[in-house]
Amino acid sequence: MSIDLHFIYTSFFQILEALPLTMVITIVPLIAGFGIGLGTALIRIYRVRWLHHIASYYVSFLRGTPMLMHLFLIYYGIPMIIDRLAERYGWAFQSSSIPILVFVLIAFSLTAGAYMSEIIRSGILAVDGGQMEAAHAVGMSTFQALRRIIIPQAIGAVLPNLCSMFVGFLHGSTLAFTVSQMDILGKADVVASVSLKFLEAFIAAAIIYWGITVIAERITALLERRAAVYSKGGVS
Repeated sequence: MSIDLHFIYTSFFQILEALPLTMVITIVPLIAGFGIGLGTALIRIYRVRWLHHIASYYVSFLRGTPMLMHLFLIYYGIPMIIDRLAERYGWAFQSSSIPILVFVLIAFSLTAGAYMSEIIRSGILAVDGGQMEAAHAVGMSTFQALRRIIIPQAIGAVLPNLCSMFVGFLHGSTLAFTVSQMDILGKADVVASVSLKFLEAFIAAAIIYWGITVIAERITALLERRAAVYSKGGVS
């Protein structure tokens, strides 16, 4: 048995057609998760009454359970709730009219939010507390100090972790194929099933994943250098 290099080449471009959907499944949850994570991190840091406990349980549960389970809980749970409510209140709306991709994005966004919360929280706590006091001394509110001083420094400090999150969710996007979303891995499986050349198709898919990861690492390294210049008060 020999590897068909030509099939790797041709299947590479066929599989590449699934790249846009894979990027949506990866990037959208990370953006939404950043917002969720920032909110829950601030709630936990400032110990907002009642919400602090809810945020802590949310982070603990999502970080303590598999990503695939989150997907299944949302994929099966939300439609059931919607259909029950529709039946009870006589709505014409049905869960079947909602694209499956929406459930995938919701599930992965909630997962990303839990992990982002810990990353952002650690970044904010790493910033010298005296900077907040100095900001208050010059008349800034806590919100202004967070937005202009604390959060930018925190993000700069956790850039490697954010890159790891991106890579992790890029690889985790393969779970979407379990609910019929045609990501890179799913496309590779379909392409391979035609000629039964699964090894070659998965090699092509692996090359695509590897290429995206390398690009992400290079961009992160560039951003880290710029963040280092900013933290020293320089310009670039």
